[in-house]
Amino acid sequence: MTGIVVSPLARIAEMAVRHGCREMLSLLAKGQDFHRPAVIDRAKHLTIGVNDISFVGTGDLIAPQEEHVRRIIDFARDWDRTRPLLIHCWMGVSRSPAAALIATLAVEPDQDDDALAARLRRVSPFATPNLRLVEIGDEALSRRGRLVAAVRSIGRGADADGNAPFMLPTRPEGAQHAD
Repeated sequence: MTGIVVSPLARIAEMAVRHGCREMLSLLAKGQDFHRPAVIDRAKHLTIGVNDISFVGTGDLIAPQEEHVRRIIDFARDWDRTRPLLIHCWMGVSRSPAAALIATLAVEPDQDDDALAARLRRVSPFATPNLRLVEIGDEALSRRGRLVAAVRSIGRGADADGNAPFMLPTRPEGAQHAD
């Protein structure tokens, strides 16, 4: 089953090779330099310059906006799904898990938000999805507050050292995609 690999920046090359990823979404502070792994197709790499904050108006930091989430949704819908999608941020704990939830619902909208959030918690005890990204994604995907409530229900993840990549299946185990 294809899924989404969520990784800290320090492990993107390893995760891309290990999981055969060819497409990648990067959520990092604007202007933060990093090396795109050679196995990632340049045309299938989207970088979104956004800080891991939940409130607008915090100095020079860039809070997630509707345009950022729209780009995540569009990128996910263009993902060919023959190989896992790699999503990363600095630590792999907040922005990238939020983007993984949004991307999952963009490509598989007919699933239960609570079950998806519980699946996230099972595969990552550390994930604490950025609530602003989740709120904007909830609205953009017409979840009517279900995604926000589901993410709040799993609570804050355990403290992390930024070295815990994980795979989020886009479908529940045993579920078949309706073609």
